[in-house]
Amino acid sequence: MTIKFGTDGWRGRIAEDYTFDNVRRCAQAFARYILEDGHAGESVVVGYDKRFASEHFAAAAAEV
Repeated sequence: MTIKFGTDGWRGRIAEDYTFDNVRRCAQAFARYILEDGHAGESVVVGYDKRFASEHFAAAAAEV
């Protein structure tokens, strides 16, 4: 499935477009970018808010 980003970020329906697998895919892509840009070993902050399952999605991203 293609993940589409717009000027307001990633929009999608939970469990349809916005899934744990897709969150992990985005986190992995970001991690790869960080490494390739010469920032290996630096910290990354993963945050969440009060939206539905936000903390669980953040945890999935942090596991990558």
